[in-house]
Amino acid sequence: SRPARPVPFLNSPTMTDKKILLLALLFLAGCASDPMEESGGKEAPAAAMRKIVNAPANAARGELLIYFDGDAVGDVEQTAAAAAITRTAVTRSGIAPVDDIFTQLGVTSLRRVFPCNPVAEERTRAAGLHKWYIVTFGEEVDLDAAARRLAAVSEVSFVQFNTKLQLASDNRACPYRGGSAATRAAAGGFNDPGYKDQWHYSNNGDRIFAETTRAGADINVEEAWKLAAGDPSLTVAIVDQGIKYSHPDLAANMWINKAEQSGATGRDDDGNGYADDVYGYNFALGTSRLTWDVEAYDDKGKNIGDSGHGTHVAGTVAAVSNNGVGVSGIAGGTGRNDGVKLMSCQIFSGGKGGTISTSVRAIKYAADNGAVVLQCSWGYVSGLANSYEWGDQGFKTQEEWEQACPLEKEALEYFIHNAGSPNGPIEGGLAIFAGGNENAPMAGFPGAADYCISVSATAADYTPAVYSNYGPGITIAAPGGDQDYYYEYFDDDHKRGEIGCVLSTLPYNVSESGYGYMEGTSMACPHVSGVAALGLSYAAKLRRHFTADEFKALLYETTTPIDDRMKGSKLYYRYAYEMGLTHPTHLLLSDYAGNRMGAGQVNAARLLDAIGQNGRQMTFPNLYIPLEGEVTAIPANYFLGGETLSYTVKIDDESVASASMDGSRLTVRGLKSGVTKASITASNNETQTFNITVRKSASGDGWL
Repeated sequence: SRPARPVPFLNSPTMTDKKILLLALLFLAGCASDPMEESGGKEAPAAAMRKIVNAPANAARGELLIYFDGDAVGDVEQTAAAAAITRTAVTRSGIAPVDDIFTQLGVTSLRRVFPCNPVAEERTRAAGLHKWYIVTFGEEVDLDAAARRLAAVSEVSFVQFNTKLQLASDNRACPYRGGSAATRAAAGGFNDPGYKDQWHYSNNGDRIFAETTRAGADINVEEAWKLAAGDPSLTVAIVDQGIKYSHPDLAANMWINKAEQSGATGRDDDGNGYADDVYGYNFALGTSRLTWDVEAYDDKGKNIGDSGHGTHVAGTVAAVSNNGVGVSGIAGGTGRNDGVKLMSCQIFSGGKGGTISTSVRAIKYAADNGAVVLQCSWGYVSGLANSYEWGDQGFKTQEEWEQACPLEKEALEYFIHNAGSPNGPIEGGLAIFAGGNENAPMAGFPGAADYCISVSATAADYTPAVYSNYGPGITIAAPGGDQDYYYEYFDDDHKRGEIGCVLSTLPYNVSESGYGYMEGTSMACPHVSGVAALGLSYAAKLRRHFTADEFKALLYETTTPIDDRMKGSKLYYRYAYEMGLTHPTHLLLSDYAGNRMGAGQVNAARLLDAIGQNGRQMTFPNLYIPLEGEVTAIPANYFLGGETLSYTVKIDDESVASASMDGSRLTVRGLKSGVTKASITASNNETQTFNITVRKSASGDGWL
């Protein structure tokens, strides 16, 4: 399975009357200035061309992404607010020269790339993301000419073509037939029957599928499971194809938006900009309906529809462990509803071509709805990929990618800076990407950016998977399977190369058993995401806190060294579905030396051991409360073994705020403006102090 690449939606979510009014008020309140008396200065041709940040090749027809000037966006927002109140489509900006062009283009809609979410609006505006709009018009319009005309208007700061992003392969899966006959239990006695064939978790050197297997060439997760197996307070966003959320090995670990649990009402009950998003959202089709079984065919009759990729990736991260069903997940818990949660951020569906706008919406949605890990098994083709085999090469430098894809850069930075909490196990988010499958000496972007984690793939003997990218941009390795390497091995009448790949969950339309094998940096990537989630679960258990950068440093420092294994050569047989096995090929391992596969192979046990010795102890946070408003907190999250303790709260000045405990939940209510000290004491006599600040107007979630 080659790492896939993004996908868009384009339908606006349904809004209630209350939401429409709130949206209008937010737009009006957010105006950067009074309406401009004069506007529409024209840019010189050379200056205008510099504002077009990428090329029209492979771009979606009939749409452009526009970044408005900071002053001009106020006019756009006022126009949108007026249209929202009257329930009319927004087709104009309120800026005369822009609207002249819109009229000539026959514009059918103008809307923010990121829908209004009142809870996150303040930080959305601080990041400048509210200035990005998508404009749509007829597909017959000359896209390049439209971009040049809009770029010539001074109120437009950037124009970006909405580049299509396609899957890099057909992502075919090999159904699971029961695998090896041997039985093996995971640490803690996990009873998942398929665990015996998940060599990528715990490799005992079993040579059933390859003479080259090496004991220990895995992620060393069994020792880690003795310390932690997951934590339901943590969420991993699977930015991919849709997750089959009803799968018996995934259902219990799905993230659920409780405000939308009533079902398909067509209302945005929680006001986050997306209606009926119970398990996540399908950004590819612009609907809450997640898909995993859509068939689609190209003009040659080849099936390019859903492959189960998102469901497979999700299972590696957090299939429910110890439930007597299927396989184990890295952070899937112990069968007691204690695994990390999986949020389905679907960015492609049924072979639909994706666009930049789809992936960035998914990324921001993940940050705004509580995910701390972004699992992204997709990316652009490497800038050093073989152009004969892969066509147009991708970006060669981070500067080149950032200049051509500013919207992607800004969305990723938003996630990295805004996910997590200063009062949880991690402050900031972890963006984890597949490194790419072109066997190129450089990772693909966005993962190659220095603020992301980019994963290369290894086989069951620590050697580089024959398809894996390596070199600049790659930061860490993980098992990804290597079908070509193992395809010479047979079991009765079946080719057994697939069992050298990664075993995980699949939709039943892909595999009757609901499980199967896939390979790729796409499959290596969720191993790192799962280990990161497992490490954060242990940090939550120990009440330890890390910044995202601190946690990334530990992830790299605790890897299994593999650089000394990059000697000699690796023999494999290329396999093509149309031709079968082809001529033998040698991979020169010295090409991968010098840590070109990353810092080493991810090691769960070492990471968890380091977490116990690093970070800062979490303490009960200071509270910031609106007058006559309230905030809630779970005191147990800030005391070791806190779930077994009871708590009492003392507020020094009870005229400022009041506090009450209801089971495990503490509620503090603001009574009058002011500041007071407070303390919380657990039944083990440990006391923590904090401040309460009450103000007439307070935004955010109440935490300081």
